[in-house]
Amino acid sequence: MTIEKRVLAVIMGGGRGTRLHPLTMERCKPAVPLAGKYRLVDIPISNCINSGINRVFLLTQFNTASLHRHVQATYNFDVFGGGFVDILSAEQTEKSADWYQGTADAVRRNLVHFRNSKHDFVLILSGDQLYRMDYRKILEDHVANGADVTIAAIPVPLNKVEGLGVMRVDENLEINGFVEKPKDPAVIKQLALSPAREATLRSGAGEQHCLASMGIYVFNRAALAEALDNTMTDFGKEVIPSLLGKKRLFAHVFEGYWEDIGTVKAFFEANLQLAHPLPPFNFYDQEAPIYTSARFLPASKINRCEIDHVVIGDGSIVTDCKLHRCVLGIRAFLGEGTRMEDVIVMGADFYETEAELAANKARGIPHLGVGRNCVIHHAIIDKNARIGDNVRLSPAGKADGNYPHGIVIRDGVLVVPKGVTVPSGTVL
Repeated sequence: MTIEKRVLAVIMGGGRGTRLHPLTMERCKPAVPLAGKYRLVDIPISNCINSGINRVFLLTQFNTASLHRHVQATYNFDVFGGGFVDILSAEQTEKSADWYQGTADAVRRNLVHFRNSKHDFVLILSGDQLYRMDYRKILEDHVANGADVTIAAIPVPLNKVEGLGVMRVDENLEINGFVEKPKDPAVIKQLALSPAREATLRSGAGEQHCLASMGIYVFNRAALAEALDNTMTDFGKEVIPSLLGKKRLFAHVFEGYWEDIGTVKAFFEANLQLAHPLPPFNFYDQEAPIYTSARFLPASKINRCEIDHVVIGDGSIVTDCKLHRCVLGIRAFLGEGTRMEDVIVMGADFYETEAELAANKARGIPHLGVGRNCVIHHAIIDKNARIGDNVRLSPAGKADGNYPHGIVIRDGVLVVPKGVTVPSGTVL
């Protein structure tokens, strides 16, 4: 049996996603739209499929309805391959009646469900990261090292490790120290890679690095059960440090593009980078495609526009607009004369009928999307938002906080939340 057939993948569906608010007001983090047509959860599931791993459990808890709809409509495997993406929501049992208390607690409560599928290894993944990885490589390292636990690690310069879990390794990449979110410069210095190990890295010549955890773990089945036979709630803060000196822990070094989409700023910048001629993450790799829902939408229609560095999702209608560094989602509608720069428009879940358009016009309700003669900078327009004509929106010179008509500025980015209506003539 090949190694990928001995693995169960477990994707963490995320907590409340407070740092990504207001994009998580009505959805969990893995369900947030990405790159015009995808969802964040498509990344780890696609990585699993491309790695030959087709048995996937998705652990969910908060605002899960849209995530469930997307996964159930997208990932349907044939009965002969034995594959599945099984959604496991937090549930009340005889032993527990509360929510998941952390990543480790979520996995612990679902061990009973994993037992029904034969496996030797458990691959634990995050549902809110952007990267492409062949998981077979970390699994092969795990077996070759005789490891109990292997942690995917990314080299990070010493001055950028705050907020990450950082490990100290020997020359064989065996982990002998782990500190969650270190702040003391002296501690960070002690975690730095040796000159010999530094020389093996492909990037960052001349800089000192630490190895930071990517939140991707491979556990032997027995080691996972033993590691969770307690009340610890979080892998990074508690479980991994508790295993030092007791289990064989190894690092698997990954030097590709990786972005943790944990904040509005990170989400905003990662999306806009995709509009570059050579983006750091390549959605056009046919050998390792990213999968998503088949929506059967018409082609986008672009009329008399001046566009530069723009990604446009299916079924969009854009007329007489000037766009620079923008990402437009599915069914995005932009009215004549609108100008946008550094803007993400997530689009809409549906098209309005002629009758709906007429009724909304009579009531003064704008068309779904962005109206005519608008000027918008440095902003995210969430799904099903309605922006009237002659609207001016920009976060420049404004503090983070809540503003009229439901508009929010977060991490210096102006956000029009999902379903919000901004009246014609609004200036912010």
